Amino acid sequence: MIFILGSYCITQDFGLTFQERRGKFKPQINKLKYMSLKSKNFGEFLKDLRIKKELSLRDVCKLTKYDPSNWSKIERGKICPPCNEEILRIWAKVLDAEDIQAFIDRAMLSQGMLPRDVFSNNKVVEHLPAFFRTLRNKKPTRKEVDNLIELIKKDGLQED
Repeated sequence: MIFILGSYCITQDFGLTFQERRGKFKPQINKLKYMSLKSKNFGEFLKDLRIKKELSLRDVCKLTKYDPSNWSKIERGKICPPCNEEILRIWAKVLDAEDIQAFIDRAMLSQGMLPRDVFSNNKVVEHLPAFFRTLRNKKPTRKEVDNLIELIKKDGLQED
C-alpha cells in the first residue's frame, strides 16, 4: 500500500516513533522507504526518454513547467510521478513518447494504480481477479475462463 504525504508517496514499509511533548504524543516518521522498484523503473524510463531527446533536466523542466528538484526525485525513484493525466500528457509530448496513453499508463502503474479507463469498465474490472490469478500462475476456474472468452467474443475479437 502507498500513502501520500504531501507530494511524496510512502510505501507501507515505514516506521513511526512517538515523542512525548508536554504530555502529548507526537508521531515522527523515522524511516521512510519511498517507492517500489516499479516506480524506480518509471524514473529510469523517464530519464532515458529525456536523454534520448537530448534535454538537460533544467531544459525539460522549463518546457514542462515542472519543478527540477521534483523531476530529479522522480527520475531517481524517490517520489512518485504525478497522478494528473494532463501533466503526464504534456511530459509525453515534450519527450516525444511513442504512445502517450502507454506513457500515462506506465506512470499510473508505477504507483500501483490501474489506468482510469480500465478501472471505469465494470466488465473488465469484474474479470481482473481471474487475470491476476493467471499472472500469478494460479489456475482460474472454468467459469472464469468461460466468462473471459465470452467477454472477448462480445468485444469483437475473433477466433482464428
